Amino acid sequence: MEITWYGLSCFRLTERGMISIVTDPFGAELGLPALKLKADVVTVSHEANGHAGLSAVKGVRRVIASPGEYEIGGVFITGVRMPNKDKQAEGSSNTLYVFNYEGLTVAHLGDLVDVPSQAQIEDLGAVDVALVPVGGGKALSPSQAAEVISLIEPSIVIPMHFKTGKEGLELGTAEGFLKEMGIADHEALPSLKVTKGSLSEETQVVVLKPSLG
Repeated sequence: MEITWYGLSCFRLTERGMISIVTDPFGAELGLPALKLKADVVTVSHEANGHAGLSAVKGVRRVIASPGEYEIGGVFITGVRMPNKDKQAEGSSNTLYVFNYEGLTVAHLGDLVDVPSQAQIEDLGAVDVALVPVGGGKALSPSQAAEVISLIEPSIVIPMHFKTGKEGLELGTAEGFLKEMGIADHEALPSLKVTKGSLSEETQVVVLKPSLG
């Protein structure tokens, strides 16, 4: 599988011979280059600026924007609602998604605001790769993100929803999160290629460069 990040919470998951998925596409109004992506499926964690820019993705066969269990083209998708403690907060109906590509599982946490309970974490099942918001704002702070990771215990963590330059949102950079995780030096990669056999028992943090869609 190849995982490519386009900024904020937008990723594209591709696997040869299987469907492609784009998560939380954003519109150009947020200051980032306009997305021009193709995918079979788009998932939306919640209806908010920066997460539901469906017009940025072409060729879409299915849009998933609510909890439930879905099977599309051999990929199993589970949407888990994760309500925020502050019911008035934007994204109070945030949905987390777990994508199962023949046993390789990727969890996209959307705009998760609160640290979930152990029972809520168990609803996600086993997670190999976790896409986690780390820049604060209306999602997890760096310290909360680190706590969530300690609960999920994924093999790989890819930080998302942090400031890289021109985002028109009040976000922190990834540095605070990396400090929480005890990482002093890192090299951002253009994308991540991962297989079930390449996973390690110890959690690794992989920072990606935002790609131009």
